[in-house]
Amino acid sequence: MFSRIHEDIATILERDPAARSSWEVLLCYPGLHALILHRRAHWFWRHGFTTLARWISNLNRWLTGIEIHPGAQFGRRVFIDHGMGVVIGEMAEVHDDVTIYQGVTLGGTTLVKGAKRHPTLARGVVVGANACVLGGFTVGEGARIGSGAVVTKAVPPGATAVGNPARIIEASREQAREEAAARMGFSAYGVTQGDDPVALAMKGLIDSASGHEHQIALLWAAIQKLQAAEAREDCVPLDAACDEHFDAEQLSRLVRPS
Repeated sequence: MFSRIHEDIATILERDPAARSSWEVLLCYPGLHALILHRRAHWFWRHGFTTLARWISNLNRWLTGIEIHPGAQFGRRVFIDHGMGVVIGEMAEVHDDVTIYQGVTLGGTTLVKGAKRHPTLARGVVVGANACVLGGFTVGEGARIGSGAVVTKAVPPGATAVGNPARIIEASREQAREEAAARMGFSAYGVTQGDDPVALAMKGLIDSASGHEHQIALLWAAIQKLQAAEAREDCVPLDAACDEHFDAEQLSRLVRPS
């Protein structure tokens, strides 16, 4: 038990820059207190003392503002930051290295007893403040749930879910867009992840230009191969280059305000 508490304190010191000492964490962090009390409640729950387990859970809620059903399962190095208003249901599974902020709900959407009603958070998941994750699905390893998001379906590993209802943003897609934007001479960090029309238009321009550029390069490469096969002799190369190239100045003129 003491080794787990020491590990939890070290986790908080690592992830929270406001934490100054182990004593401060031990005495002043309700997320730590909630996990300690939940482990006692979970032990009684597994051994059939369900009413006592629920009483400890209710005491935990009264003391910390964090409601964790005694049936919920937690891994190691879980950090509940601030924690006020967090609600975690009976069949929720929170794996190692997960971070949960205040106001988060890990709830269910079905009343069928015995069914997997609550979500599973895989290793390294971060759930932002006031987010709701509702249902018996899995949030993949390393995924991110944005603040205020309402997630009702599985989230792939490494992806981000934002909005209500949540939209899944694939990490690989965003990385490819950043790389394409860098080749065009400007940074896509200026493009927000929201629903702003200008931001969506910019994303469309980046994706379309990158796709056209790649297709044109493939076409010219195929033409050069056919030319070489037919001529069977040295010839003057085609005027167009096979390498992908994008005119950043032209794109700037297109999107510059009038």
